[in-house]
Amino acid sequence: MAGMNLVGPKADALDLGAVFRALADEHRRSVMAQLAADRSDNERGCNSFGLPISKQTQTHHFRVLREAGLIEEIDYGNRKGVRLRRADVEKRFPGLLALLEAELPGGTAPR
Repeated sequence: MAGMNLVGPKADALDLGAVFRALADEHRRSVMAQLAADRSDNERGCNSFGLPISKQTQTHHFRVLREAGLIEEIDYGNRKGVRLRRADVEKRFPGLLALLEAELPGGTAPR
């Protein structure tokens, strides 16, 4: 069953302030770091990130990331998947994903 893609602003309309506000939260930063580290850019389920928060709060966090233009959500009706907008983020904010990936345990800071 195909889902409906929910995408935030177009790549050239990504706003640095909105991105910084989205990344200010540790849970959202953790999601982005995990997505940045997965070079396959496969779709992931919202529950696959191991966040220690309620489902309602997860929904809020994913909406903030989508509205900032960092991820797209795929709505299947009874569940949602997420995918990093790697090309758009890298085009607009080069190096940002490498910084996020470096935050993961064992990550290395970009040079």
